Amino acid sequence: MADPSDRAPPKYWFPAKRYGWGWGPPTTWQGWVVLVVGLVVMVVGAEELAHRPVALVVFIVITTAALIAICYAKGEPPRWRWGDRGR
Repeated sequence: MADPSDRAPPKYWFPAKRYGWGWGPPTTWQGWVVLVVGLVVMVVGAEELAHRPVALVVFIVITTAALIAICYAKGEPPRWRWGDRGR
């Protein structure tokens, strides 16, 4: 039977920032795909909805919320940091 301490630590797509709250740039290809697709969706949506400001704001809020939800699910647990990580 394998010892639970032998398990590899989880591989986060988005590491926590060294200072502040949130996540830094992706460290895996999956994270980069999520980031690039999210930005492309925002740019294309902004071009399509440029003439409808309310719809544009709603679209950007929803897209941003989706990206934050993915970071929360696949990233390192967020907390306020004061540079206490040994990098």
